Amino acid sequence: MIMSPIRIFIGYEPREAVTCHVLAHSITRHASRPVMITPLVLGQLPMSRPRDSQQSTEFAFSRFLVPWLCDYKGWAIFMDCDMLVRADIQRLWDLREPNMAVQVVKHDYTPKTKEKFLDQPQSVYPRKNWSSMMLFNNENCVVLTPTTVNAWSGLMLHRFEWIRDFMIGGLPAEWNHLVGEYAPNPDAKIAHFTIGSPCFAKYRHCEFSNEWFREWNLMNYHDRTNEFSLPSKEGA
Repeated sequence: MIMSPIRIFIGYEPREAVTCHVLAHSITRHASRPVMITPLVLGQLPMSRPRDSQQSTEFAFSRFLVPWLCDYKGWAIFMDCDMLVRADIQRLWDLREPNMAVQVVKHDYTPKTKEKFLDQPQSVYPRKNWSSMMLFNNENCVVLTPTTVNAWSGLMLHRFEWIRDFMIGGLPAEWNHLVGEYAPNPDAKIAHFTIGSPCFAKYRHCEFSNEWFREWNLMNYHDRTNEFSLPSKEGA
């Protein structure tokens, strides 16, 4: 039996590039089958829309090009870079529903803060963070082209107004656990540092930050007996 790689696209933001690599390492380390990981680097994509004042990352809109990048064939996963995978990505892949166009964790919450990493304003809108981790059934997303992704409003894209509601499938909340927004969950499969990743000093001691730094160490050092010690609160 041919086992094709799971296609995964990660949003790339130069100001926190380390998070993309830590996430990729956590995916690879836990995966039980091949994965094919592609960072969505803005300069490599046909994106022409000007930067929106509410846009906190370079991949705010390019994420919706994933079906086009896959030639509208098969399935793919998109993930924000500020995540940490704590389980086998195959388990998420197994949740695909062929009648859906996209599957997401359907968050229903109001952000606790007015600002997030790098003092950026915290936007509030319906279906916030639904698009931060998406399982795309690419053949059902042919409306997402470079032309439409460049033209449609951010709210239209992120609120999934480009697809009928019955085509939006749900996923268990542990596959996009919002650190700092939800109560701590030791069983989270994906930790999402949506307010700010541990790479920023302000969020260095949030839930799962120790695991994030351990992943960073495992990625950078072959001799695990000589890992860098985690930042202390006194030195933060």
